Amino acid sequence: MNVLRRLSQAVSRTREEIGGRIRELLGTGRRVDEAMLDELEEILLSADLGVDTAERVVSGLRERVKHDADTPLDRLIEEEVLALLKPTSSGLVPQAENFGDQPRVVLVVGVNGTGKTTTVAKLAAREKREGRRVMLVAADTFRAAAVEQLEIWAGRAGVDLVKAAHGADPAAVAFDGLNAAMARGHQVVLVDTAGRLHNKKNLMSELDKITRVLSRRLPGAPHEVLLVLDGTTGQNALSQARIFTEATGVTGLVLTKLDGTARGGIALAIHQELGLPVRWIGVGEGLEDLEPFDPSLYARALFEGLGALASEERA
Repeated sequence: MNVLRRLSQAVSRTREEIGGRIRELLGTGRRVDEAMLDELEEILLSADLGVDTAERVVSGLRERVKHDADTPLDRLIEEEVLALLKPTSSGLVPQAENFGDQPRVVLVVGVNGTGKTTTVAKLAAREKREGRRVMLVAADTFRAAAVEQLEIWAGRAGVDLVKAAHGADPAAVAFDGLNAAMARGHQVVLVDTAGRLHNKKNLMSELDKITRVLSRRLPGAPHEVLLVLDGTTGQNALSQARIFTEATGVTGLVLTKLDGTARGGIALAIHQELGLPVRWIGVGEGLEDLEPFDPSLYARALFEGLGALASEERA
């Protein structure tokens, strides 16, 4: 199954919500006027694109329709969305070879229940398939189930794991994990962290300490801070992104569970407000169900008809 098909399935509920209402709007035979554009903006807002993003898309459309009467409106929307995503969303995480003999360190953050620990395992499996030696670090020491879950996933992915006793200092575990990885010649270190938001000050303090300890052991680490967000939470995901961006230097997003929501446009809202690129998108529950985020395919999967997707599959 190609990437477009997998992504299309992941955002199908969002596409059905947006696409169905847009087609219903266009099916009236009305010309594109201000009233129609206002209705279109409401449709985009319903998919959690955010006020600013929806306004920018509609503003761009307003100018486009004046000079381009032949291109279908859904294609124009797709192009406007892509224009907003493209500047910083590459979908590519820095590769291990860029760091010479030192490992690439990725800190993975996010609240409990977003699929964070599973995402860590998927990233590990992907790195291993690409021929790199991976070390997982179970730094979420306040939730015993998180350590046990990561240990199971590490076994399935066939990668090494460093863990500690329940309640151990997360920063100390992160340090030990990086130290072990450097000693054993691992190329990638993935650090799973606690996802508690009930006390913002403690969260910020803990993540700051982990970052300082990692950088003390290996200058420049962590090289990537990935924030895992549950796509079903809509605007709440935007609030989480603000908190974690303040707590630590988030460099990219991983969006999960988009197949369970009609609000997949939240990726655009977060990207526009915080300037954070989407790096990865979860497209299922298996170890291989993680894809690099491609802005073109995302925009296409959201707005293109199923018939066109079927044509792509046959090509």
